[in-house]
Order: sequence, then structure tokens, then C-alpha cells
Amino acid sequence: MNGNLIIKNAAELVTCSGFKAKKGQEMSDLQVIHDGAIVIEKGIITKTGKTEEALSGLNASRFDLVDASGKAVLPGFIDAHTHFVFGGYRAEEFSWRLRGDSYMDIMKRGGGILSTVEATRRATKNDLIECGKKRLDSMLSFGVTTVEGKSGYGLDHDTEIKQLEVMKELDASHPVDIVRTFLGAHAVPEAYRYNPDGFIEYLISEVLPDISKWKLAEICDVFCEKGVFSVEQSKRLLEHAKFLGLKLKLHADEMAPLGGAELAAELGALSADHLLYASDKGIQEIARAGVVATLLPGTAFSLKEPYARARFMIDNGCAVALATDFNPGSCYSESIPLMFALATLYMGMTPEETVTAYTLNAAAALGRSDTIGSLDVGKAGDVVVLEFPSYLYIPYHIGVNSVEKTIKRGEIVFDRSVN
Repeated sequence: MNGNLIIKNAAELVTCSGFKAKKGQEMSDLQVIHDGAIVIEKGIITKTGKTEEALSGLNASRFDLVDASGKAVLPGFIDAHTHFVFGGYRAEEFSWRLRGDSYMDIMKRGGGILSTVEATRRATKNDLIECGKKRLDSMLSFGVTTVEGKSGYGLDHDTEIKQLEVMKELDASHPVDIVRTFLGAHAVPEAYRYNPDGFIEYLISEVLPDISKWKLAEICDVFCEKGVFSVEQSKRLLEHAKFLGLKLKLHADEMAPLGGAELAAELGALSADHLLYASDKGIQEIARAGVVATLLPGTAFSLKEPYARARFMIDNGCAVALATDFNPGSCYSESIPLMFALATLYMGMTPEETVTAYTLNAAAALGRSDTIGSLDVGKAGDVVVLEFPSYLYIPYHIGVNSVEKTIKRGEIVFDRSVN
């Protein structure tokens, strides 16, 4: 294949048209074309519209063809917050939480993130590549064409570098594009248990310089949370990362209203993520600053925590994105349809808002809304074809995959009809 593809006769061509995040009421505007077609040449979208007009004058023999009669066609989904490169699993901890143990209590006794750190340090690079590929294959089947992957299961120089190098190799060999994020400040390691300030200094002086020099990450993230890293510690690390040319994200206000959302607004971060306990003030400040609120309903579901206030955020002018937070502890799920269902059933979002949240706004949360996230001319030909005639089936068919085909830069990379 050469990246030349025509998709025609779509019952709904859901363009999600735009080149920046949509805020508030704008999130409901999907710009749907009925009996739509899309033309992709050399991996780039060159035309969209009604089938008859979009294909007028084209030499169809140069293109592969997908007849989408009776099917909905959308931009490829973007999973803007995951931790998919890790060693080991934590199924036992899931059972502990079912008994009533809290996530933070498990962390305090050496479980949680620190348990995965130990397993990831032991894992070889090849082990992580093999596991990472299988996880990416699964994501691709759910229509994911771009994913953000975080480090953070090393908490030391060599393992953090190893995780990012694994993602770089996978990015070069797998159809799913990977946006690499450095999350060295994911937890306080045992060696710095009583000196988190010293750990932040270690990351600044020993780890970030090499990540910047070797261009291993685009983004720096931090777990700004009570009992992990304070607002002041987080700010110090992020300001240094910004100085080195990295974009910024924050795990913010997940377990307590610490002020992470306000810090994200102050620093002009791409996104503030989680936000289960974000204050009204913090939400209003990220809305004004244009920081994307990336919400992770699967984590609230898995931890039995209150869901983030998506309806309040959207009604107050926020640009909301959705993501799985796929990780071995607090949300071991890459199911896109489950996230759609949770967002609509429990977070007050409309189906239209969830589509925007998993496409254009998710792209904006990664700093890529100018090249992906919608079916606009000039953007990458990253497309999902559903087996149903409308996007409404994604949350309606609860937790069940409706994706028939995933297309990356004009090439069919997953096809349930032949797999």
C-alpha cells in the first residue's frame, strides 16, 4: 500500500473539524457529513465531503477503496494518558482494594507504583518491547492511532531512560504513533523516602539533562499530589523541564484538592490530568489559560472514587479530553468504549462531547492538534471505521468494541472483517 485511500458512502463522516482544542459548547460540534467520503493521498487527507462531490474528477485507480456504506467514519482515537511500558502486574492489589484498602495505603506499604518500579527495573529492554507491542496491538484494535506513553516506573536514571528508549523503538516499528512523556517524578523512591526535595534535585541534575540531550521525551509530567510531590516541588521540576524545551503536563488533584490545576494554569501546561478533586477556582483557571482537562474515568471506576466533574468543567468553558490511564495498578484497561460509556453515564458528557474528547481535544492535550485529531485537509489520514452507522453506538454498545477498521496514514492496519 502507498497511503492512497478512498473511503466512500459513509453513513456518517464525523470530521470533528478544527485545529485547536474545542471548549465548552464547541465540543458538541462534530460537523457530520452524511453519505460522506474522504480522500487520502500519500498518507495525508486531501479531500472530504459528500461522496459524489469528493470523488468528482478523481482517478480512482490510483487508490485503494473502502466502501463504508452503513458505517460511521471518525478520526483515529488518541489516548492521551497511558503508562503502557511496565514490568510485572498487580492483580493481587486489585483484590486488596476490593477488601477496602485505599490506593495510598497500598503505596505506603511498598505496593502500588513502587511494586511496578521493582519489576520494571528487573525487566530487560526486550521484555518491555515485547509486552509493549502486544499492548499497542490491542490499542490499535480499539481504533487508537496515537498514544501518549509515560515513563515513571524506574525512578532512577537508567530505568527511566530504558522506558523511553523502548517507546522510541516501538514508535519506529509499530503503526501507532507514540508521544513520549518523562514522568520521573511519579513517586518518591525508597532511597529518598525522607528527602523528596533531594529526589527532585536528582531528577533535575542527573536525569533531565540526558533526556533533553538525547531527545527521548517531548513532555515532562509530575505526580503533584498530597503525600507524593508538593506544588512547590512540582513547579521546580516543571520549570526546569520547560527551560530544557519540554512541554508540560501534571497529574493534578487526583486524591485531594492540592492546587495542581492552578499550577497547570500558571505554567501554561498542555493539560492537567485526573482532576477528581480539582477546585472550582482551579477549573476556572485552566479554562482561562487554555489548559486541556484530561479526564480518566476508568481510574475513578477502578478505584471507586468520585468521577471528575466533566459537566461542570465543560459548562465553565474547559476543553475536556478523555484517556484510559492504562497502567498495571489503578486502571488496567485499554478499552476505549468503556471510557465512552463511563463518561456519558457517570460524568454527564454527551456522546458528541466524548467524541471530541477522544479526538481533537486529545490531540491538543499532546500538542498535536495541528496534524491529527480531525478529518481536515492537510492532516494525517488516521481514521476509524465503525461496524455501525453512527458514532452513537460507541457508548450505547457498553464496553464492547465497535471498531471494524483502523487506518493509519491511509493504510489499513487493523481490519476486524478479515482478522
